[in-house]
Amino acid sequence: MAEDRVEAVERALTLLEAFADGAPQLSLAELAARTGFYKSTILRLASSLERFGYLARGADGAFRLGPAPARLGALYRDRADHGGLIRAALRRLRDASSFTASFYVRSGETRTCLYRENSEREIRHHLEEGVRLPLALGAAGKVLIAYTQTPETDAQRHAARKLRRDGYAFSLGERDPFIAALAVPLLDAGGAFQGALCLSGLAAQFTEGQKERCRELLRQTAAELQGLLR
Repeated sequence: MAEDRVEAVERALTLLEAFADGAPQLSLAELAARTGFYKSTILRLASSLERFGYLARGADGAFRLGPAPARLGALYRDRADHGGLIRAALRRLRDASSFTASFYVRSGETRTCLYRENSEREIRHHLEEGVRLPLALGAAGKVLIAYTQTPETDAQRHAARKLRRDGYAFSLGERDPFIAALAVPLLDAGGAFQGALCLSGLAAQFTEGQKERCRELLRQTAAELQGLLR
């Protein structure tokens, strides 16, 4: 509820969110541009965030994320042993397909790569865990929307029904013109939606035969995991 909001906390979190696109470091001016905050406000917030390990400031004056977000992220990713199960499944998917395997969850209007196993090919699609990407672009985003959002238009209802009927989503060059991806929903043993399993790589490597193989690998993996996630 609006009356429960704590403005200082929201501003501090907004400051951390400025790094959500994977920026390794940001200057004071860049943080001001990304957040809309005055530089004096940023410095006050940063002082507290540094004290608790959420931000660090180098000798060059640039700000970087500190170790605290990584520690909390690791605790979240590995909760209830699901992290170990999904990681192992992603490794199997990567080895069987030679593509980058990842698991996405919805984060508001973006999607977060919670776990990933990058392809071992010399030329590959490389992702970092924790990166946030547009929800509306990419196969994983289509799956997340279909299972977490109530359709508002006929087009959205048709897209959601088709994805649920087909059991997968495919994207070609939506976020990056050279990248293609396949994704399927991951449910737990009770049928609750957990996120999207995805295989991604260079579009030129996704031949029709590879698409079919990846689709079956993803479906099989999702079915195996469903029986283990309780």
